[in-house]
Amino acid sequence: MLEAPVMAEEAAAVAAALAELAALLAPPAGEAARAAAAEAALALSGGAEGRRLLAERPAVLAALLELAAGPSPPAARCALGCLVNVSAEPAARGPLLAGLPALLGLLPGGPACGLLANLCRERGAAGRVLRGLRERGPGLEPLLRALGEPQPPPQLGPLLCNLSQLPEGRRGLLDRSRRSVQRLLPFTQCRDSVVHRRGVVGALRNCCFEYEDHEWLLSEEVDILPFLLLPLAGPEEFPEDEMERLPADLQYLPQDKQREEEPDIRKMLLEAIMLLTATKAGRHIVREKGTYLILRELHRWEREPDVLAACEKLIQVLIGDEPGPGMENLLEVNVPEEVEEQLQRLDREEEERWRREREEQQEAQGSTPCPEEPAR
Repeated sequence: MLEAPVMAEEAAAVAAALAELAALLAPPAGEAARAAAAEAALALSGGAEGRRLLAERPAVLAALLELAAGPSPPAARCALGCLVNVSAEPAARGPLLAGLPALLGLLPGGPACGLLANLCRERGAAGRVLRGLRERGPGLEPLLRALGEPQPPPQLGPLLCNLSQLPEGRRGLLDRSRRSVQRLLPFTQCRDSVVHRRGVVGALRNCCFEYEDHEWLLSEEVDILPFLLLPLAGPEEFPEDEMERLPADLQYLPQDKQREEEPDIRKMLLEAIMLLTATKAGRHIVREKGTYLILRELHRWEREPDVLAACEKLIQVLIGDEPGPGMENLLEVNVPEEVEEQLQRLDREEEERWRREREEQQEAQGSTPCPEEPAR
């Protein structure tokens, strides 16, 4: 019988404590009190329950945001760190987007990139951020310029990835006059941060949805394919006739060459190349640059079922017959709903098959044969 009153008392105590925290974060409290309150908020945001409580208090978030954009570095650092933690909570999205101008002013700092990357997981929020960047004038340019710094913030990759889920974000990265996408390419091999590398590869994969740009992306002006293939390549040696088919950057790789260590990144690289094969011209270029050879060796090495499945699908596209008339652009083919559902079911069954085969491979220490390329 006492349980309900006790819970009500606890809820009232929490509400009173958060109201006090909001008051201490406000300018009248003074610099020292605000800094201490920001530090307390940061500590509170370290736990799931604390993040939920803070996300449900717009007044606290507004005060933290004002402090994060303020002139006191220690207080601003704690306030922004708290907001980064809380920004993954759905309830915080609205209050934080209300303070978007202040957040954009903190770019391209790493914490601000991380906060906005969290918000931009949702397409509507990504659209608002892109509009805000355009209204400030240079659009994505400040973010792209930060890629040229000696140590770009690792949170920059995820932000660019989430912004590129929208067509307008991809257009910004595919701006030929600014050589935007070219600035991303070296980071497919970035060893300083897996977070940054994953984000950049995701952004490149998203850009590959724009099939009108495929021939340009594969041309010498951009030459995206070696940057996608190099992380998938290992130290294997090729016969001379096969070596000559590969782009120069993939020839005679050192014996200590390591493949991308993260399975999800390997899968995104394969998905990007798969998208580039959507058009007939793209398939021709990807075939002619010896892509099959890299995929063949990857297939022998790979043990992750979903990556193996992606690799095999791409190999089938490269070695298979060309689609019939009207089907040349695979991204423009209209798939009936019932067929799409059937394909999704088959994908799930295939993934299950790969899981079973992986278990069998681990027991037998063997590998699945790779489909062979037709004789040239």
